[in-house]
Amino acid sequence: MTKRVAILGSTGSIGTQALEVTKAHPDNFEIEVLTANNNVNLLIKQAKEFLPNTVVIGNKDKYQELAEALKDLPIKVYAGEEAIAQVVEMSTIDIVLTAMVGYSGLLPTVNAIKAGKHIALANKETLVVAGDIITKLALQHKVSIIPVDSEHSAIFQCLAGEINNPIDKIILTASGGPFRGKNVEFLKKVTRCQALNHPNWSMGDKITIDSASLMNKGLEAIEAKWLFDVKPEQIEVVVHPQSIVHSLVQFKDTSIKAQLGLPDMRVPIQYALSFPNRLSADFPKFSFLDYPQLTFEQADIQSFKNLTLAFEAMKKGGNMPCILNAANEIAVDNFLKENIGFVEMSSIIEETMNKANFIASPLLDDYVQSNDEARRIASTIIENKI
Repeated sequence: MTKRVAILGSTGSIGTQALEVTKAHPDNFEIEVLTANNNVNLLIKQAKEFLPNTVVIGNKDKYQELAEALKDLPIKVYAGEEAIAQVVEMSTIDIVLTAMVGYSGLLPTVNAIKAGKHIALANKETLVVAGDIITKLALQHKVSIIPVDSEHSAIFQCLAGEINNPIDKIILTASGGPFRGKNVEFLKKVTRCQALNHPNWSMGDKITIDSASLMNKGLEAIEAKWLFDVKPEQIEVVVHPQSIVHSLVQFKDTSIKAQLGLPDMRVPIQYALSFPNRLSADFPKFSFLDYPQLTFEQADIQSFKNLTLAFEAMKKGGNMPCILNAANEIAVDNFLKENIGFVEMSSIIEETMNKANFIASPLLDDYVQSNDEARRIASTIIENKI
């Protein structure tokens, strides 16, 4: 059967690659909804090519431009964050790909789950911020959450057929980013341009900076805790510069399963959208002969403190991962604007975690308030530094 797909964040890196996947398999996928935050020109182009039922632009100031460009087409046009959160409830949607960046993906994902939509999850912050609520809702509404991140997709694939075999340990691989092997003194002088130059992956600015600081791996560890129901001590991060082994699972008998492939996000995107089936693809194929050596090394948590902060937040639980994520989003935004240095991001996040109110058993409203509070605290810290 053809799956009707909603792509939240269709103009970003994951969204555009997802559209490539659906275009290659027109008998398997039909685009029902496209949303973007601000890139109205690309959204217009995508809408004209894929002719979805509905498009939504988050920035309300761009509504008239979008509506005017699509007025001769049978496409419904809406604007605003509330519209994005509501459109996922449409009865004609089978699966929602959440490719929005950061905290903004939380409420649309909650609404989609409550509406009984299966989730292809590319927005790791949803589980980082409110993993307990999201996993409970998914069970309650009998909804599948299929990970899109290459690391979590790898784990998901390694666990296929292992439903009754308990996990001993999850091993998340990290490329190490552009600054692997560099010390704190070097990192203090890092520029925006250097940090955006990832050696293996092509991603949006925010995720690329997170990867450079290893915060991305910390967020992935928290996401893995909820996706695979493991404890923090069952999650290990290993630096693997070649980005061929996407992640591994060790079982109680000491056996390890790994999923391998070239660094190409279209592979996990296609797997998530087509699950439980595997569709054919003409993506470049991995050959061991091209990679005679695959190497692994310990993550440098002294130089890259964000990874340590993420594990501390995960172990403390409650709303602390939400606080961590909000502070990080503010810190990354200000680094990209060149208001603060690369190393300063960690100190801002840590100070915010120390100052924000801790809630051991938060409800959804508590997460919303914690997110707002942490952003205010982090912004104030930065204003005092500038």
